[in-house]
Amino acid sequence: MPATSQPQPSDRRGRRRTYRLVAASAVLATAGALAAALPADAHEGTHSKPRPSRYQDVQLLSFNDLHGNLEPPSGSSGRVTELQADGTTKTIDAGGVEYLATHLREARKGNAYSVTAAGGDMVGASPLISGLFHDEPTIEALNKLDLDVTSVGNHEFDEGARELGRLQNGGCHPTDGCYNGKKFRGADFPYLAANVLNEKSGKPILKPYWVWKKKDVKIGFIGVTLEDTPGVVSAEGVKGLKFKDEVETINKYARVLQKQGVKSIVALIHEGGLPASGAYNYNCDSPGAGAGISGPIVDIAKNVTPAVDALVTGHTHAAYACTIPDPSGKPRTVTSAASFGRLYTDTTLTYDRYTGDIARTAVKSANHVVTRTVAKAPDMTELISRWNTLAAPIGNRAIGYISADVPNTGTESPMGDLIADAQLWYGKKLDADVDLALMNPGGVRAGLTYAAKGAEGDGVVTYAEGFTVQPFSNTVNLQSFTGAQLIQVLKEQVSGTNASAPKILQPSSDLTYTLDLTKAGADRVVADSVKVNGVAVDPAATYRVATNSFLAGGGDGFPTLGQGTNDLVGADDLSALEQYLLANSSAAGPIAPPATNRITIVQ
Repeated sequence: MPATSQPQPSDRRGRRRTYRLVAASAVLATAGALAAALPADAHEGTHSKPRPSRYQDVQLLSFNDLHGNLEPPSGSSGRVTELQADGTTKTIDAGGVEYLATHLREARKGNAYSVTAAGGDMVGASPLISGLFHDEPTIEALNKLDLDVTSVGNHEFDEGARELGRLQNGGCHPTDGCYNGKKFRGADFPYLAANVLNEKSGKPILKPYWVWKKKDVKIGFIGVTLEDTPGVVSAEGVKGLKFKDEVETINKYARVLQKQGVKSIVALIHEGGLPASGAYNYNCDSPGAGAGISGPIVDIAKNVTPAVDALVTGHTHAAYACTIPDPSGKPRTVTSAASFGRLYTDTTLTYDRYTGDIARTAVKSANHVVTRTVAKAPDMTELISRWNTLAAPIGNRAIGYISADVPNTGTESPMGDLIADAQLWYGKKLDADVDLALMNPGGVRAGLTYAAKGAEGDGVVTYAEGFTVQPFSNTVNLQSFTGAQLIQVLKEQVSGTNASAPKILQPSSDLTYTLDLTKAGADRVVADSVKVNGVAVDPAATYRVATNSFLAGGGDGFPTLGQGTNDLVGADDLSALEQYLLANSSAAGPIAPPATNRITIVQ
């Protein structure tokens, strides 16, 4: 049911915490007046209680974009970059909920007032241990992490609003049923979706906001996801939903909270920015507030009402903890903790009991690495072991062999090229006339690591590893386009909705062209450089193209890909990758990472 009044923590499952407001503001004011009228020693007595101080520090722990990464991510996905005092950088292995739990629990020690929040994409695009079970293991882990509240992210809609509702409220999966014969209990924390409306009712599909309370301290949380979610999620996942502007929605519910007497407000926004450095400890306030960060969150932060005291963000998988001026020109904290549980943010919010608001000049925030040098949390180790046992018969099966790491980094990545090659190979099995394949970079969730993760041996690619790379169960679709349309598709990588944040499609080996980054917009694609099998593309000719079903529907800002003809739908994309690896690699003849030389980049 959509929330129309102030949401309260549910006690339907014996919620682990109960927060009570122990004194009304009028009582506090009366007590303060009486205390002021008495001599200092009159306050001392065997039955008297010390008055609370005016200011109360509240610890806000936050993270974002976990994506079901319960186990430590492998390769570059499991490392962070740290800037050193001398200007050099080093990398640190990070992530894994066994370590995240230890770090959060240690951080909470000595902080009587502590709340933990997240910025969305807790689930979706998850590794096999979570994705195979519709992310129930991740929700169970988040419950154990004592997460208090999160916004929805775009990936929370990968399986549609009904499935998101099940993750919130519990119940067995409608198709796969109950795992281990136990009914799934759902999230102990509220998912907030203030700007996600049911098209028919016009009301939020989940609670728009939630109020954290402890004694006389209360902080409201408003949760939104990016307005462009329909552009980055399959049409089926957002069917029947309407996504509203982030700023308008936050400002609307900030007024609602203020009318209820809640003056301290945090916005959880699944939209983010891009700092000038990839180092998690880079100072993006140098040389001035917010000077070192760009992207959508900057405009959002500059327009969200000053009534909001801090912004916890996500989506871009970047790390930052800086300030961006609010509409009144005052600095306001904006944070993001990268992704995959590699970092967490520790923010101190100083609550003023006299005003009920946050003293913004006292806000402090920093990102901290979830190092793997601490003890593992035993309850998380047990959880991972239990779900891995269920997944093992499927996940441990070998599906191919590689001679070295196949990373998912760069404008053109070896992993993206490998997937495109696999889809071209598979497409030709369905239709010999297929000319090329294109893969969206956002669909490539990880690379492949040569070093063995378990007992499979070095160079062995398991089904679980393949699932981590391609977890969406998109189908491989074949469509026909004119040469002019093909060139237009390439231009849409760097124009339209992708102008400010290009999405460079990963090409199969028979497509080559030049990308001139010194130019602007669509001109960055050099049209007369586009070749298929070494021959310049003929605008009037017809080309058969393999993509995944998400791109074939025009997703990720590629409307021309939604205009293809003579559609032929094949198997799911992971199956295509598996078939390609099994046919083209062996223990004696592993496949090498593709050379990323299909796109010539001019800078």
